[in-house]
Amino acid sequence: MIKALIIDDEPLARNIIKEYLLNFPKIEVVEECGNGFEGLKAINQHQPQLVFLDIQMPKITGFELLELLDELPAIIFTTAFDEFALKAFEANAVDYLLKPFNEERFKKAIDKFLSSNREEQTKPVQHIVEAISATSQTQNERIVIKLGNKIKVISIYDITHITADDDYVKIHTAEGEFLKNQTLAFFEKNLNPAFFVRVHRSHLVKIDQITKIEAYEKDSHLLILKTGQKIPVSKTGYPKLKAVLGI
Repeated sequence: MIKALIIDDEPLARNIIKEYLLNFPKIEVVEECGNGFEGLKAINQHQPQLVFLDIQMPKITGFELLELLDELPAIIFTTAFDEFALKAFEANAVDYLLKPFNEERFKKAIDKFLSSNREEQTKPVQHIVEAISATSQTQNERIVIKLGNKIKVISIYDITHITADDDYVKIHTAEGEFLKNQTLAFFEKNLNPAFFVRVHRSHLVKIDQITKIEAYEKDSHLLILKTGQKIPVSKTGYPKLKAVLGI
C-alpha cells in the first residue's frame, strides 16, 4: 500500500483528489491537511511516499514547507497559480496539476508517479528550494525555521545579520539566533539587495542596522551594528558596502 497525504487549504480540492484516487486502490490517503503546519506534522508522523501539495496556503506556502523537510516524498503540486509551473518542474515534482484539473489529467499524474523510480521522484531539498525560490514573493519577505516540531516564521525586517556556520547559516534577530540548513550565497541571491549587503564571505548584514564603519588592520574595516556587534569587512566586501551606502 502506498501512503499518500493531501495538503490543501480548500476542502473541495481535497475531496476531488480523494474521489479520483478511488480508482487507485494501491494508494491510501492517510491524512488530509488544511495548511503547511499541519502538513509538516503529518509528513513527519506518517512518512508518506506521495504528497499532493498546494502552493498558496495560509501560514506557510507549499514551497516553504519543502524547505523544512529533511527527506522528500514524491510531490504532485496542485494549484491554481500557473506562474509556478516551470519552477515546480525544475523542482523535480512528479507532476503539476493546474486547478481545476479533470480526472483524465489526474490519472496521467498518478501513472507517471507509479511508473517512475524513487530517484526520479525526489531531489535533495536544497536543490528544490534553490530552484523555486525565485518564484515565491514570500521568500524575499520572510524565512521559515524548524524548531523541533514547531515552525517559526522570521520577517526579514527583524533580522540584523546572517552569518555562515558550517553547513548552516545563523540568522540573528533581536529575539535570538536561529540556525537554518542553507547557504549564505543563497540568501545573498534571494534577499532584497536594497536591504542586505554581503560584507564578508561569512557575513550578510542588514543595511539599516549599520551605525559606523571603523578602520581595523591594514586595508580592513569593522562594521558596528545597532546591537553593538562588530562585523569584519573583507577587501571585496568593502566596495560593495561603499556602493550601497553611497560613500
